[in-house]
Amino acid sequence: VQLVESGGGLVQAGGSLRLSCAASGSTFSINTMGWYRQAPGKQRELVAQITSGGGSTNYADSVKGRFTISIDNAKNTMYLQMNSLKPEDTAVYYCNARGGLGKYWGQGTQVTVSS
Repeated sequence: VQLVESGGGLVQAGGSLRLSCAASGSTFSINTMGWYRQAPGKQRELVAQITSGGGSTNYADSVKGRFTISIDNAKNTMYLQMNSLKPEDTAVYYCNARGGLGKYWGQGTQVTVSS
C-alpha cells in the first residue's frame, strides 16, 4: 500500500485547510485509516481515524468539533477537513493505513498556522 498526502500549507489562525491521502496498491487489505501529526520536539500523535467503510470515527480531544475525517472508497482517498485552525495545530501531518497486510505511512505534509 502506498499513501500520498497533499493539501498542507500556510494558513492564518481561524482558517481552514483540507488534507487528502490517496491510497494505491493493496487497498483491499486496509480496515482503518487515520491522520497523525508531529510537531517539532513532540511525539507523533493521533488526530483522527476512520474505518474503511466510514462507519466509525474517533478524534483527539484537541480537534473535536473543528476537524472532520472522511473517506471516499471510490477514489481510495481519505480527507481531513480542518476548520478554526490554531497555531498549536502546526505540525507535519501523516496519513496512516493499517490492515491484514501491515501498517503503512505517507511521507507527511506540513501544516503551518500563523497567529
